[in-house]
Amino acid sequence: MFAAIDAMDADAFNAFLTSDAMFRFGSGEPVHGHAAIKQAVDAFWASIAGCRHEILSVLRNGDTLACEGITTYTRHDGRGVAVPFADFFEIHEELISKYRIYADLTAVYAE
Repeated sequence: MFAAIDAMDADAFNAFLTSDAMFRFGSGEPVHGHAAIKQAVDAFWASIAGCRHEILSVLRNGDTLACEGITTYTRHDGRGVAVPFADFFEIHEELISKYRIYADLTAVYAE
């Protein structure tokens, strides 16, 4: 899934989600369903030139999965900014039904 995100491919990303999935990035409003998620991630990806994820740890307890890592965002000015993140997933029939991202992107958009 992170390869799809790093490729900024919303359709490939959505393939990992249930059709009615909930997606929330930080303090943003949750969005629901493939169409809304595609619109949200495409809008976010337009604000950056690229990204690359490094997963540091993964924990699973039943249908809940958490991962911690570093995302290096490439800004439109070419500068890379590394940001720690934590993601929490709820899994339903091997697809993600709820996806919550916790990351502070202040440095990505700083002048």
